Amino acid sequence: MTRPIADLTVLITGAGRGLGAAIARAFHREGARVAINYRNSRAAAEALATDLGPRTAAFCADVTDPAQVAAMVGQITDRFGAPDVLVHNALADFTFNGDARTHLDQLCWADIARQTETAVGGALNCLAVMQAHCAAQGFGRIITIGTNLVQNPIVPYHDYTAAKGASLAFTRTAAKELGPMGITVNMVSGGLLRTTDASSATPDAVFDIIASQTPLGHVTTPEDMADAVLFFASPWARAVTGQNLIVDGGLVFG
Repeated sequence: MTRPIADLTVLITGAGRGLGAAIARAFHREGARVAINYRNSRAAAEALATDLGPRTAAFCADVTDPAQVAAMVGQITDRFGAPDVLVHNALADFTFNGDARTHLDQLCWADIARQTETAVGGALNCLAVMQAHCAAQGFGRIITIGTNLVQNPIVPYHDYTAAKGASLAFTRTAAKELGPMGITVNMVSGGLLRTTDASSATPDAVFDIIASQTPLGHVTTPEDMADAVLFFASPWARAVTGQNLIVDGGLVFG
């Protein structure tokens, strides 16, 4: 079963700013109904929804809390209809600054658990609410956001990368179970994006080094990533599931 993007209701977690906001703009551009989830970025999320117009609205929920997720999906359903697409972009607070990263001798399990609770737990909580609707209509699109650091941990962000590795495994096991219901599950993995709040602490010299080592000669932008996310929600990806698409200009060949 396929459906054009313009017929879909899309829930994007962590969409008040950065990559999530770029994804929201991309889906809005293609005519979808867009639910912008936020946890703390209320002003930014509501401003984005106002800017994009009546087919878009902001909804507050901490995706690590199942009750809040259920309430949010209920609100989205009342406003736009039940979500057909989940883009799980929410990220536990994190800053990409190699000099300030947590080294192994300072790392504790709570650091990894906090990242994984959002990366995997948030996806699980959203799926738990959305699965019945998607299965009943024989259609659903789940898209998780990963990182090329899993393939090439050039900077060892242990907690962040471990959580994204777990998210990739969950993406593939979920694809196996949900495929017979008409639900695809895929991941889009970026490199360091120029620029989001999380990457704002990265020195310009690092961006320049990445650009020089990348076949396309530039650092990936949030808009580049957002268009790749659209592919997995589109009819063109109807036979694709359990895959991890690396969008980093060819820096990592996955």
